[in-house]
Amino acid sequence: MIPELKKNTEQKMQKSVEALKSALGKVRTGRAHAGLLDHVMVDYYGNPTPINQVANVTLIDARTIGVQPWEKPMIAKVEKAIRDSDLGLNPATMGDIVRVPMPMLTEERRRDMIKIVRQEAEDARVAVRNLRRDANNGLKEGVKAKEISEDEERRAQDEVQKLTDKYIAEADKLLAQKEQELMQI
Repeated sequence: MIPELKKNTEQKMQKSVEALKSALGKVRTGRAHAGLLDHVMVDYYGNPTPINQVANVTLIDARTIGVQPWEKPMIAKVEKAIRDSDLGLNPATMGDIVRVPMPMLTEERRRDMIKIVRQEAEDARVAVRNLRRDANNGLKEGVKAKEISEDEERRAQDEVQKLTDKYIAEADKLLAQKEQELMQI
């Protein structure tokens, strides 16, 4: 019972940190990167489709992303999808390529982004702590049902706490990296 509980808890904690990593990847810094448009959905013949499945997304230079749709009629739809996304980008069509320049971030906008990033990290830490609570409750139920001894419960709680500390530290590390990235000019 205890190894299975620890394994499930660790997997869920890992997923929480992965979700944080994904959320931080969507927060844009001043630099361009192709992964920035991964969650943008394009209307592809009536079906919402990720942009990287209807176009080639590349970096033209450090501040410009190039999106080249595989079909000519998709150019306008790709441009509209990028403009309507929550990224605040203003794409421009040049022939058969949609150029997406990355505007410079102002100091005020950087501070706002840091607040958003910190909230995402806090949500991840709360999720990890909730998983710890659930695991500890499962251990207490095991003691009540006389499936495990109190000593085993205490040892397992210590191990769950170590897992919690590990994943919270990982979330803090991701937050520190993103904050540093946001403050670079």
